[in-house]
Amino acid sequence: MKLNKFLGALAIATALPLAQVADANDTATNKAIAIEALKKTLMEGDVDAVDTYFDPGYIQHNPDVPNGTEALKGLIGSLHDSGNFNAEFVRVIADDDIVAFHGRYEGFGPAPMIAFDVFRLENGKIVEHWDNLILEAEPNPSGHTQIDGEVAITDLDKTEANKAKVEEFITKSLIEHADVNITDYISPVTYIQHNPMVADGLEGFGAFMADMAKQGISMEYNTVHKVIGEGNFVLTLSEGSLGEDAMAFYDLFRLEDGLIVEHWDIIAPMPGADAKHNEAGKF
Repeated sequence: MKLNKFLGALAIATALPLAQVADANDTATNKAIAIEALKKTLMEGDVDAVDTYFDPGYIQHNPDVPNGTEALKGLIGSLHDSGNFNAEFVRVIADDDIVAFHGRYEGFGPAPMIAFDVFRLENGKIVEHWDNLILEAEPNPSGHTQIDGEVAITDLDKTEANKAKVEEFITKSLIEHADVNITDYISPVTYIQHNPMVADGLEGFGAFMADMAKQGISMEYNTVHKVIGEGNFVLTLSEGSLGEDAMAFYDLFRLEDGLIVEHWDIIAPMPGADAKHNEAGKF
């Protein structure tokens, strides 16, 4: 089975032995550990490596997988036994003890899936996992896929300011529905959109929202559960609804000069009463 390589900014991180980052700050160390963990286990199918990188009390927020490392070993083993599993990670951002991956899976279901995977680490091991997945779609009206676009992490000194700007945007615009000047948050010059149904620019976003309203479908954000940032990238994990359906919203934003210039997202249903395993909850 062919394994895709980590791309872009990941190349440097995967080339660093963990021993070389042991004296780095917590964020850099956790990022290196998480990258190596996924490379060894998920990408290469080394089931025994789960014990090296994951805590036995591993908490799982995916409603289809039980808590604990034994369930994780079973999942990884079954994926690689199928002979058609492939993982490609395009972006990774790290924020203290949290490391988030943006990528694509083949062989995880009946069709390729786009995913955000978020891990929390303690004492050098992964202790908790959240995710959001959706079937891969055709390129959007502007020709962008759900994972292409910029990958380089820059502006590390602006991490906190960018996180605050994105959280304020979601809170004021999408939760409170306040009367805001959208250009205070999204660039009126460059806004690249990777949602399969939305075209680039503020005009594309406005047209999409108008079409939703015409169909009588509302999109509501109720709670922002996590804001994860590294430099020019900010990922938010939020809960809300699309029409009458409860939804989990994972939104990844890229910022330049304090404004959002690019956006990726995964909108997936919240687990229902029939979920196999939902002890830890979605968030």
